[in-house]
Amino acid sequence: MNISTNWLADYVEHDLSPDALADVLTMLGLEVESVETHGRDLTGVVVGHVLDTRPHPNADRLTLCDVDLGGESPVQIVCGAPNVAAGQKVPVATVGTTLMLPSRKTGELEPVTLSKAKLRGEESSGMICAEDELGLGTDHDGIMVLDADAPVGQPFAQYLAERGRTTSDSVLDIAITPNRPDAVSHLGVARDVAAVVDTLLTRPEIEIPQPGGEAAEMVPVEIEAPEVCHRFVGMIVRGVTVGESPDWLKVRLEAIGLRPRNNVVDITNYVMMESGQPLHAYDLDKVAGPRFVVREATPEEKLTTLDDKERTLPTGTVVVADADGASGIAGVMGGADSEISESTTTVFIEGAYWDPVTIRKTAKALGMQTDASYRFERGVDTEGQPWAVARAAHLTAELGGGEIVPGLIDARPVVPEPREVTLRPSRLTRILGTEIPVDEVKRLLTAIGFEIGDASVDNPDAGLNVVVPTFRPDIEREIDAIEEVARLWGFDRVPTPEATAVPYAPPHPDRAAQLRESVRSHLVGLGFRELYTNSLIPAPVAEAFADAELVGVEMESVETVNAISREMNALRPSLLPGLLGAMSYNQNRDAGALRFFEFGHVYGRADDPANAIEGYHEHTSLILGMSGPAQMSGGDQNERGTDFFDLKGVVEHLLRSLGIASIEEVAGLEANERTAYRLFLDYNGQRLGVIARTSDALGDTSDLQEPVYFAELDWDTLSALLTSQPPTRYTPISRAPAVDRDLAVIVGKTAPVGPLLSAIREAGGDLLQSARVFDLYEGDRIEADKKSIAFALRFGADKTLTDKVIDKRVRAIVDRLGRDHGAQLRQ
Repeated sequence: MNISTNWLADYVEHDLSPDALADVLTMLGLEVESVETHGRDLTGVVVGHVLDTRPHPNADRLTLCDVDLGGESPVQIVCGAPNVAAGQKVPVATVGTTLMLPSRKTGELEPVTLSKAKLRGEESSGMICAEDELGLGTDHDGIMVLDADAPVGQPFAQYLAERGRTTSDSVLDIAITPNRPDAVSHLGVARDVAAVVDTLLTRPEIEIPQPGGEAAEMVPVEIEAPEVCHRFVGMIVRGVTVGESPDWLKVRLEAIGLRPRNNVVDITNYVMMESGQPLHAYDLDKVAGPRFVVREATPEEKLTTLDDKERTLPTGTVVVADADGASGIAGVMGGADSEISESTTTVFIEGAYWDPVTIRKTAKALGMQTDASYRFERGVDTEGQPWAVARAAHLTAELGGGEIVPGLIDARPVVPEPREVTLRPSRLTRILGTEIPVDEVKRLLTAIGFEIGDASVDNPDAGLNVVVPTFRPDIEREIDAIEEVARLWGFDRVPTPEATAVPYAPPHPDRAAQLRESVRSHLVGLGFRELYTNSLIPAPVAEAFADAELVGVEMESVETVNAISREMNALRPSLLPGLLGAMSYNQNRDAGALRFFEFGHVYGRADDPANAIEGYHEHTSLILGMSGPAQMSGGDQNERGTDFFDLKGVVEHLLRSLGIASIEEVAGLEANERTAYRLFLDYNGQRLGVIARTSDALGDTSDLQEPVYFAELDWDTLSALLTSQPPTRYTPISRAPAVDRDLAVIVGKTAPVGPLLSAIREAGGDLLQSARVFDLYEGDRIEADKKSIAFALRFGADKTLTDKVIDKRVRAIVDRLGRDHGAQLRQ
């Protein structure tokens, strides 16, 4: 919002410089982002009278002028303007004056100080100026010719000021917050300034006609959408001559960045920037009826707006229509059919109150934001329409030579109730930490338009009964009124409390957070990338992925109330849908090897009181996903795709790095709608998670180009196990050598390996340092329904182990495998 300091001075007297004014407004909550100065210093420029002209003897395009500057004798000035003539009153820059003139080399403006000079042999004592040379416009076709009654020798700046033109102005760019609709005008800003400097706000006195009269009879108004249009006010001015605006009006508008159009349109813009009330002017002769109806647009209704664009009006758009159809989009922009033009003689000036929410929706749907919608969206003064319309009507009659039609059109289906709040001085003191005299509180609030009810006069301690002005829709509670007092009184005057010493105590480390960060870093080091997916998914997807296998209880999906959309109406019961979406997106773009992981909350509805709160279950999951090539081809290596065991190795490595060993593995080989097969991971009877391959059916519905291997772990359970374990202790490497033994056994073809490894670790005892599978054989050397599994065993201790000790442990392992799993030692 641009505010002209010259314009502001019409309403409030103050002695603040532009920079000081900017500081005051910023402290009032109206942050000034910049201060720009317009115009130039015209010191040394005076009104001159051209007494005589004659051709320059040595130059065809130059003229010798005898000019009276109000001194004892005229001076000679050489002028190159084609329009200079005897008898003219002109602005003259005298010798010693500094002007900003374009450089002959660069064209950029630079200061030039005038001195006596000889031009083609003739003396010149000054310079007769054009508009652009004085910074008053862009015209350089000739010199500036002044009014015939201009006083000779008068300073040119004074001459301009007497005619409503200023030579310089400072414009403040103020960032207006949405809760201050009253501040989007010069009067609104002036009101705050007047309160701070303790002076009166001067608003132009305008005679407002009584509702009815000839104007109301000429143009009936019907409001069919009272929930949107709370008030519609209008006045008529006839016999208007549309033309160029006077200089003072053009200067005001140009200073704040508005382009003058014609006197009628400029007046509506001027009053809007003055009062904050948007207005619209219609050529009444072009209005069918003439009558106005405020209604909702019909389906597919079209309107050509003032910017000459034909628009199809969205559903819910409110229009101002005449007898033939829509004539303007309510609160946004008028229509071209009733636009003011040079042929206009009868002007209808309209000012209305439109519902802010509706105007915002309309402007957003149309992709338009105008000066009018900017103000209506924030909420204009519900009582401000008559004054603004009357102000514009009087200016139109004055500047357009018209006559105001008696009466006022005032259709008002909604009359708001006055808003009152109680302001307790004791509460004000507690909030601010300092006491402000009650009389000062009353003065400050009264200065910005608040009224203090009679009840507060008799008993101030009980609270001030504050009546909120209609132009402040943001004041709803006591704390809002306290904020008004605080900002006007000055936040910088609120005493700063004494500093309190705060003892320094380093926070205790969050073990759970450290573990999570450690896992994240570990997975990134293994080539995984972290995902962040949406916790809201479509309800059918949530129902399909609700699974009791991971959490160990029967689960149902959870749908949200008042969902944003159908695509976001349920909470995810698993991280798998988000992972599959990322996999599909990257696979379909030939991303190659994919390694993803994500931490996130999952949700479900459960009846098990041990695992649910008020029927709902929520926990944090960690999901890992792999697809694509695990090994690229090159050299003597062939390309190999990722398989189940690649991911299983990553999970086992991760768990071992966290200090969790002896995981119980339970295979699930039967396929279901979600997985082709899976492996459950348990620890001491607790379910930690599952490793699985997606089913072909799920791959089709998820648009996967190749299978995805995923592992979803219950991070809450895993984290609880880790944080409850004692800190890791490091032991020195044994100086005694380790002993390696290989062991091959024959088992059934479908026997899982996990239980065999568990049995080996238990039977091997504390001497067995590691056990791993290094070979799997199925062939004609053993029975068809059998397979051979070879294990690499490593034994070690803090002393050298003899063969006798090692053999004893190996026999114990073989016996255990034979007894519990029917394994036979392969010879």
